[in-house]
Amino acid sequence: MKPSSAPVNPQTLALAVLGWVLECEDRGARYLELTGLDPDSLRAGLNDPMILASGIEFLANYEPDLIRAAEALAVTPEELVAAKDALQA
Repeated sequence: MKPSSAPVNPQTLALAVLGWVLECEDRGARYLELTGLDPDSLRAGLNDPMILASGIEFLANYEPDLIRAAEALAVTPEELVAAKDALQA
């Protein structure tokens, strides 16, 4: 996949990633279990860069999902990881 034509804001991309993660009930449950978040704390933390980055980190730990998410969001896996790094900086 080629990089997107315009840079995407890391927060915007991370929100899109969380949407992608949570659209699948099993994947969403796994994300919440592994992060220790519950739906209320996730909603409350949507302005927290670390919580936003956690969705991309979750994908980065399972490459097939990272690749699927990148394809669904029309970005490269590298762009996802760069967004995570920017949020964690």
